[in-house]
Amino acid sequence: QVQLVESGGGSVQTGGSLRLSCTASGSIRSIDAMGWYRQAPGKQRESVAGISSGDSTNYADSVKGRFTISRDNAKNTVYLQMNSLKPEDTAVYYCSARILTTERFISDSWGQGTQVTVSS
Repeated sequence: QVQLVESGGGSVQTGGSLRLSCTASGSIRSIDAMGWYRQAPGKQRESVAGISSGDSTNYADSVKGRFTISRDNAKNTVYLQMNSLKPEDTAVYYCSARILTTERFISDSWGQGTQVTVSS
């Protein structure tokens, strides 16, 4: 059994910054890709950024140049540094990870979500 716990959400004004963190725990053998998604009210969940086990990254066009994803494998943690925030970034942010458990099962896990609100 594995779980992901996010932290770092909150409310900021336009142009502000936030740093989200997500830590995996449980029966972890290794972690493959990790990523961040978001879901705004009335909209579908969308991918924001992803990072592979080899630290290759990808970003949604809407956040390129403003958001940075990184990971600390020793801490089983993925981060999302969000700068120059805009009201349209307001959403619940979820982290995800593909985890190989100690029982050698693949677990595509999700966090519970953290609210990010950007006011104009």
